[in-house]
Amino acid sequence: MTLTPSAALGGLPSSLSEELLAEYDKIARNYREDRWEAAELDGGRFCEIAYTVCKGYLEGHTYPAKPTKPSRFPDACAALGKVPAATGPQSVRIGIPRVLVGLYDVRNNRGVGHVGGEVNANYMDATFVLHAVQWVMAEFIRIYHGTDTKTATSIVNALVDRTLPVIWSVGDRKRVLASGLALAKQTLLILYAEPGGRKDSDLAADLEQPRLANYKRVLRTLHDDRLVEYRSDGNVEISPKGSKLVEEDLLPTVRV
Repeated sequence: MTLTPSAALGGLPSSLSEELLAEYDKIARNYREDRWEAAELDGGRFCEIAYTVCKGYLEGHTYPAKPTKPSRFPDACAALGKVPAATGPQSVRIGIPRVLVGLYDVRNNRGVGHVGGEVNANYMDATFVLHAVQWVMAEFIRIYHGTDTKTATSIVNALVDRTLPVIWSVGDRKRVLASGLALAKQTLLILYAEPGGRKDSDLAADLEQPRLANYKRVLRTLHDDRLVEYRSDGNVEISPKGSKLVEEDLLPTVRV
């Protein structure tokens, strides 16, 4: 499932939707690459864009071309909750703004934002930031795209640019730069970077497997293990179980 920002966040000016997605993408990528401090610092900018979106929604879908930064962020978010309930859904008035205040607190009052802070940037803070922005993005997509929570979450996952240092895109081919990996693990890495899925013939070409019939056995084994979904049309898509394996077992250990 692949959507452009304009399709997933219809009704927003392209400048806002693209910047919102870009900030989310940076957070997800920095988290994936263990850059905890960078992931958290980007959370502050995400908050300002998300606040602008909420405020514009509640002002009759009137949005500025660029995000605005209120002088007192917690107070500005609290003010959104005081508008009449008929103005917009509760998540836009109360739910999202409250999450944004927590995110902004990590940015300003923990070790992330200032040298010498009482708590250093770490995995725990970065994990909170990542999952909080994922929830906010899913809520926006659910509201603006007119879909259910499950579908919105799937769209969020598909919108992330899963660029991996271990994967090299050259022309229409994907190459795994790490050596010594089993064919199944290389397949999972490529599919992780392609959340919308990839054809079995393309995967075989990526991995320089001249005999597609033989390579299909690898794909069927991955399918049987529920690490991928291998459909009759030849499309292969990584499963949540497969993504977890990549994130927890492969990415921390593979080196280029």
